[in-house]
Amino acid sequence: MKKVFLTLFAAAVSVAAIAQTDVWVWKDGVAMKTTQADSITFAEPSFTDLYHDGSEAGYNYVDLGLTSGTRWATMNVGASKTQDYGNYYAWGETTTKETYHWSTYKYGTYDYDDYYNYSKLTKYNLSDSKTTLDLSDDAAKANWGGKWRIPTKDQFDELMSQCYWVWTGNYNSSSVSGYIVYKAKNSSDKGKNIYSSGAPSSSYSLSDAHIFLPAAGVRGDGGLSHAGSYGFYWSSSLDADGPNFAWRVVFYSGVVYNLYDHRYDGQSVRAVCPAE
Repeated sequence: MKKVFLTLFAAAVSVAAIAQTDVWVWKDGVAMKTTQADSITFAEPSFTDLYHDGSEAGYNYVDLGLTSGTRWATMNVGASKTQDYGNYYAWGETTTKETYHWSTYKYGTYDYDDYYNYSKLTKYNLSDSKTTLDLSDDAAKANWGGKWRIPTKDQFDELMSQCYWVWTGNYNSSSVSGYIVYKAKNSSDKGKNIYSSGAPSSSYSLSDAHIFLPAAGVRGDGGLSHAGSYGFYWSSSLDADGPNFAWRVVFYSGVVYNLYDHRYDGQSVRAVCPAE
C-alpha cells in the first residue's frame, strides 16, 4: 500500500510539473518560498478573483478609472485568491519573518527615549534623504516582479478620493471582512465611504470593476492582531519629518484614512502597476 501511495504521489507531482502549475508553500498561514513547510498547495498560475481587466507578470489587475491610470492588483502579495490575507511585511523588507520589532528590523533601530535621534536607522533616514522605497526594498517588486510596486501615499490618496468604498463583513460569501473598492460609476460616488449599517447603491455588484481589501490586521511583536476588523496597508512613502515612521492606509467599518506607523510592523501589501 505504501508503494502504491508513493507511486500515486509521484505521478501527481509529475502531472503538476507538466501542467506548469505554481507551487505555493504555506507555513503558519503565511506563503513562503521554503522547504520547511507545513503544507503544499498546487494552484493554477491564474489566481482566483471575481473581476480583472488584465495581468502583469502573471498577476491580475483592475483598471479603476483613476486619473493616473494606475492599475491595482486583485489580491494581496502572498495571497492566492482575493479574500486571502496574504503575507505581512515590515516597511522596506521583502520577506516574512516570525517576529516584527525594532530588534529584528533590517534597517536599524530606534530609541524611544531619544525621540529625535534617527542615527540608528541605517537607511531611509535624515542623512540619505530617501523618502520612497528603492526597488530592491519593495516587497511587491521583489515577490511579483514585472512592473509591480508598493503604492505611494499619493496613489492611496487617489484611490480613496476617486473610488466608491463599501464595507462588508462577508465578501462573496467568504465570511471575510474588508472594503470593496469599486470603480465609481458617476462623479457623485467618488470618495464615498459606506458604513456597514448603510445601504450601498443597488447599481453596484461584484460583477462590476472592483478590488477587495481584506481587513487582515497587523503583525507586531505580539503576533497577529485586529484581523477581521482592521486593515493596515503599507505605502512606499516615508514620513520625511520622522523617518522612524512610514505612511500606510488604515481602515475599519466606516473609516478609511492615511496614517504613519513604525516601520517595523508587519502589514499587508497591495501592489500596483502603471498604465500600459
